[in-house]
Amino acid sequence: MKTVYLSLGSNSGDRDVLLARALERLASEDMRVVRASAVYETEPRDVPDQPWFLNQVIEIETSLFPRQLLSRLQKIELSLGRVRNQWKGPRTIDIDILLYGDAIVSIPELEIPHPRLTDRRFVLEPLAELAPELRHPRTRQSVREMLAAVINQKVHRV
Repeated sequence: MKTVYLSLGSNSGDRDVLLARALERLASEDMRVVRASAVYETEPRDVPDQPWFLNQVIEIETSLFPRQLLSRLQKIELSLGRVRNQWKGPRTIDIDILLYGDAIVSIPELEIPHPRLTDRRFVLEPLAELAPELRHPRTRQSVREMLAAVINQKVHRV
């Protein structure tokens, strides 16, 4: 079993309910939810003219390989109404793989660690709640160190 950290986000529909449903659907025979951070409300970054997000980070243990996990996560997103019709636009649910053990994966459909992990306070804040001393496999910086370097986004715990 691998320890994996996932980011969940929602800014369309009933955000609280969608995060809860995503958590429920993640729990399965080959994927066990270990811990979940608090929920944080965050301003949108790349496309600012949209509703604010609710974000959360969860720790899971899984026997799925990275591509299998990605496929499962995309199916969960679809089942919760995710439609990809606008780049970085509003979404019912977004589930990203942040870290997969110490693995470094770089294939066209998936990059692990998540390529924008180090500059996203809305991910680092809840990740630091769960694993502040966890180290990035490429940079070897701790989550705490990465968080201290990112101060330009409004994030508050709900």
